[in-house]
Amino acid sequence: MSRIGRTPIPVPSGVEISIDKSHVVVKGPKGELSRDIVPDISVRKEEGQLVVERPTDAGRHRALHGLTRTLIANMVTGVNEGFSKTLEIVGVGYRAQLKGSDLEIAVGYSHPVTIKPPDGITFEVPMPTRIHVRGIDKQQVGEIAAEIRDVRKPEPYKGKGIRYAGEYVRRKAGKAAK
Repeated sequence: MSRIGRTPIPVPSGVEISIDKSHVVVKGPKGELSRDIVPDISVRKEEGQLVVERPTDAGRHRALHGLTRTLIANMVTGVNEGFSKTLEIVGVGYRAQLKGSDLEIAVGYSHPVTIKPPDGITFEVPMPTRIHVRGIDKQQVGEIAAEIRDVRKPEPYKGKGIRYAGEYVRRKAGKAAK
């Protein structure tokens, strides 16, 4: 069976990859990640890189090919460099701090909100209004960052709340005086 779509993924030195039919394990200096892949898509090692191939140009195969290639590339990047999301806190009296490894956020509620990091995730608070979420799994880093943002989303009138670094909050006009 000839393979139609073929995409190589460069593998940096220090990263080990093992492929067992439809299961890929990536080990690197920061940790280890594994993932099951769809049997239609083939992954193999070739001259210092991984090659992801699809059997046909059918829409389903093209979509799975791109998804699989991106997921494996994110695994390689994660175990080699890691991923990070930065959040900013805007508002008078709003702040964050670390209590051990837990993140404690005070954002205008009657009590501080505590968030425990799952395995593989670390929090850093370089300033009381800035939070860094770090880990090797891109999906997990994004998910935890979204959960932190959901504690107090930015509101459109004064812009107070927790937002991603660089996020634009569209502002609304308040009541107009007569």
